[in-house]
Amino acid sequence: TSTWFMRAGQPLKAPCRPGFSQNFYTVIVSRDLLHGQSILKVKFEDCQRSREVGFVSSDPSFSVRPDGTVYAEQEVANLSEPVQFMVTARGLHDLHIWETTVKLALAGHPHPLPLTKVGIEEMLSRVWDSQPRVIRFPRKHQRSSSANGLRRQKRDWVIPPINVPENSRGPFPHMLVRIRSDQDKDVGIRYSITGAGADQPPSGIYNIDPISGNMFVTQPLDREERASFHLRAHAVDMNGNQVENPIDLYIYVIDMNDNRPEFQNQVYNGSVAEGSKPGSSVMQVTASDSDDSTTANGMVRYRILSQTPHSPIPNMFTINSETGDIVTVAAGLDREKVSQYTIIVQATDMEGNLNFGLSNTATALISITDINDNPPELTVRTFSGEVPENKVNVVVTNLTVVDRDQPHSPNWNAVYRIVSGDPSGHFTIRTNPITNEGMLTVVKPVDFEMNRAFMLTVVVSNQAHLASGIQSSLQSTAGVTISVQDVNEPPVFPVNPKLIRFEEGVPAGTTLTVFAAQDPDHFIHQIVRYSKLSDPANWLKINRTNGQITTMALLDRESMYVKNNVYEATFLAFDNGSPQASGTGTLQIYLIDINDNAPVLIPREAQVCEHARPNSRINITASDADADPNVGPFVFELPSFPASVRRNWTISRLSGDYAQLRLRIPYLEAGVYEIPVIVSDSGNPPLSNRSTIRIKVCPCDDNGDCSTTGAVAAAGLGTGAIIAILICIIILLSMVLLFVVWMKRREKERQAKPLLIDPEDDVRDNILKYDEEGGGEEDQDYDLSQLQQPESLDHIINKPASGVRRVDERPVIAESQYPVRPSLPHPGDIGDFINDGLRAADNDPTAPPYDSLLVFDYEGSGSTAGSVSSLNSTSSGDQDYDYLNDWGPRFKKLADLYGGGDDD
Repeated sequence: TSTWFMRAGQPLKAPCRPGFSQNFYTVIVSRDLLHGQSILKVKFEDCQRSREVGFVSSDPSFSVRPDGTVYAEQEVANLSEPVQFMVTARGLHDLHIWETTVKLALAGHPHPLPLTKVGIEEMLSRVWDSQPRVIRFPRKHQRSSSANGLRRQKRDWVIPPINVPENSRGPFPHMLVRIRSDQDKDVGIRYSITGAGADQPPSGIYNIDPISGNMFVTQPLDREERASFHLRAHAVDMNGNQVENPIDLYIYVIDMNDNRPEFQNQVYNGSVAEGSKPGSSVMQVTASDSDDSTTANGMVRYRILSQTPHSPIPNMFTINSETGDIVTVAAGLDREKVSQYTIIVQATDMEGNLNFGLSNTATALISITDINDNPPELTVRTFSGEVPENKVNVVVTNLTVVDRDQPHSPNWNAVYRIVSGDPSGHFTIRTNPITNEGMLTVVKPVDFEMNRAFMLTVVVSNQAHLASGIQSSLQSTAGVTISVQDVNEPPVFPVNPKLIRFEEGVPAGTTLTVFAAQDPDHFIHQIVRYSKLSDPANWLKINRTNGQITTMALLDRESMYVKNNVYEATFLAFDNGSPQASGTGTLQIYLIDINDNAPVLIPREAQVCEHARPNSRINITASDADADPNVGPFVFELPSFPASVRRNWTISRLSGDYAQLRLRIPYLEAGVYEIPVIVSDSGNPPLSNRSTIRIKVCPCDDNGDCSTTGAVAAAGLGTGAIIAILICIIILLSMVLLFVVWMKRREKERQAKPLLIDPEDDVRDNILKYDEEGGGEEDQDYDLSQLQQPESLDHIINKPASGVRRVDERPVIAESQYPVRPSLPHPGDIGDFINDGLRAADNDPTAPPYDSLLVFDYEGSGSTAGSVSSLNSTSSGDQDYDYLNDWGPRFKKLADLYGGGDDD
């Protein structure tokens, strides 16, 4: 049966796939095979018909002829076990390779076929190549029940699964089974299958002939993609009615060894310490196979193909064939000889069978980690160096060392120690972290005059302890010879600072001491000279040759340059060496106090009441710049002259340092008095000082406090001066009051300024709005009779007073009610009316704080005066406007305009 495809209405045959027609062949042979005896012929499909292919056998006992015939290369006698080998087809002009497996089974072999690749594939070959079996729908057995005659159906048959090998080369479609119903003889049956692989994704893998019931697989299967299928077979009549109950079909894809083992990594990194014992774990490599792990197809085994380098032996490591664990198999790992091994590991399925198993490789890099098995070794047995005296942090020499362990690790880092030759601790050894050298450094100054050379013994070791069983080398100890270089050292004052004691006040030219320095350079004769470096008060001088200190002025203990009785000066001593060296010395002079300062009275001012009171007393003391015993107790007394002092005042001793001054008389006129007081200290001889205390005597209140007036009087002001001050204060207040009144009056006059003023007197530009006449002369009916004598007063009496209006602001409070004319006015009343309006506007509390234009209400309609529009400049002159002159200066200009007379 062939599979046919339709393209553009034309049937096309499935494309050809080159290769062996079968993945394996099984042949039963006798135990004795003769030389040249043909065993079987493998069939190879060459789709191009021009490809040249050669066949090779993996077993040298068997060969393959160019036509595919497998024969015995030599006589094989008494085969005790089945033989299996691979036949490989190779293209002579390309790199394509095809493989198949051949198994020679022994005739009469009692053991069943093992569950290996060959055994499984042989079984599958038999299933695949045998005649397709027929699967019938289970028969329905029916019988009557003894009770009610109900029918009972027998339990359905169990359909065995269908095994289909993966990667079959066809041809396709390939018939698997035939589905048949026992009723196909009676009625027309149509067969169908449903499920994943048939009418569900992945659809089209299986189909069935609806008439014959032959079930086909249409393409190669891949177990790694899908391992099983569950289909249901159906049988219906021509009308679509179910004839048989659906049966379940289970199709299992039988695994073929079509996947190589795959390592998780192509390169694995592991490590093991040098000197490790055999059996030490190194690392693990892992490979996985996509084939069925329950069969030999997916059972992976490991082996080591190669080791690089071969030192010390080619097989330093072994691998667990099942787990992939790599362990050491021999001793002798030495990082200093071989730091890394490269191992090629092979993983093979079919339980590691190299004849028919598929393989893959990976690389394992094994690093040999360092242990401290090499002690550091100094390159020479004796080192030498030189150092100038009095220098620190100077590297004398570098100690070089060799260590074959891992650089920059604790096993390599060197630690140096000085074990002898430096009892005073002048030197130390620091390790250079980059070169591992020991830097011998001076940390304490050396003196050429005391030690001209040093002989040191140094030992070097590692930061980490040596590995067990490793002994320290004798080359880790060396001697160091250090020469000290003499340099010109500065002169040194033996006692620095030097303290001497002297009384203050010694005269100039007094020799205090000799402040001499010594030159440390004993082996060189040098001259030392002196100079003054610091002398704050300029009291001293030094002899340039011998360092003798002499005074140039009196030494004063109370000077500002003396701190805690000590005066300090610094001097410089320098030699004549090359280069010149100098040293500094400090001289401290402790000044002993003498009584050279008289006491001073404290306080210098005081205040008492003019009437003697118990609290009208002044406590006084004294201050003395000298020190004890040239200070208190002090003696206070009043002088005998002038006599008024002792007459009005008295002084009494309170303690050694305090006395009390008080009024002797009951009353003393207010004023300021200067009272002399003689104060004497306790020096030997004592010093006295006549000091004056300024006392203010003033009237006091009942509490004994000096009143303000009394304080002023006590300050020395008389009664007349006090009265003059009060008068000045009153005059000043009066002037302030007059100024305020004047400002109020000026403000009032500014607010009362008339609206109509002479334009010549007004410095501002003003727009005067006299009236609003509405939209036009014809539209307005102005009654001018209100400006004349009205015929009746009813409209005035009934009309509410409208008052004055401003165009700039409307009052927010109740509008002012301006006076209403109570009687018939004559022409002169208009001026009074306007003046009244002005006064009302000035006194209006809602008026703005600036001059504004006032608009007066007209008197209303119905006036007998007629329309204002009738007035013009060509009036007949019957109207007399001279009365406007009587209304005041505000209407003088109006009178000039309308009553001009003949000049107009």
